[in-house]
Amino acid sequence: MHPVIFKFGLVTVYAYGLMVFIAVVTCLNLLVKEARRLGYDKDLIFDLGITIIFSGIIGARLLYVLLNLGFYLENPIEIFLLAHGGLAILGGIVFSLISAFIFMKLKKMPFLDTLDLIAPYVVLGQSIGRIGCLLNGCCYGFPSEIGFYFPVHEEILFPVQLLSSFLLLLLFVLLRIKQYRPHSTGMVFVSYIIYYSLLRFFTEFIRADSSRLMFNLTVFQYFCIALLSFGLWLSYKIKWKNKILK
Repeated sequence: MHPVIFKFGLVTVYAYGLMVFIAVVTCLNLLVKEARRLGYDKDLIFDLGITIIFSGIIGARLLYVLLNLGFYLENPIEIFLLAHGGLAILGGIVFSLISAFIFMKLKKMPFLDTLDLIAPYVVLGQSIGRIGCLLNGCCYGFPSEIGFYFPVHEEILFPVQLLSSFLLLLLFVLLRIKQYRPHSTGMVFVSYIIYYSLLRFFTEFIRADSSRLMFNLTVFQYFCIALLSFGLWLSYKIKWKNKILK
């Protein structure tokens, strides 16, 4: 809708890049504040947060480029113009998990406990980022009488970005509540994996920016099925381990 916030001389502030920046600053500050409250080493958590953010952005960008390889082969400079939009968050989740595991192994940090701490703020960052998608005009929904006019598409589209942002905000609240209630170690993170994969799977049905594959599902829905399976497996492992220890 408004991909460019303003221009001042040679400086252009893009809505997508600005919202990613706001998401990073907001969530990293809230994460460090919560880590300090719970007695974590705030410097370690800050470094881990930076690692997750940058590896997540790289992974999300890499997957998006691979899924739109034809365009980027013709316009290679666009690969580096992140402010123009183009992040496939499921690639970011995979890359950030790998980098987080390596970081925590090297620093001897408790893996699942730390993921429980971080998970809600990842969701909040995604919620803020979806506002950037709305302003940029990407990740759009189908033509609809109920929606916003997107000049870049020259038609009224259902604002699935706004719906996703709202649902992710609700998930953030749910995970924060879960953090404060008694739970098995790792289950806040597992809840994020399970609920996010379900949320994304069903919102894909009202998105119009991805081609349909077998069974009329998008490539992202197949990623969601894999992610959901991983979450359910991890949930089983945690609950089984706790049952044995009782």
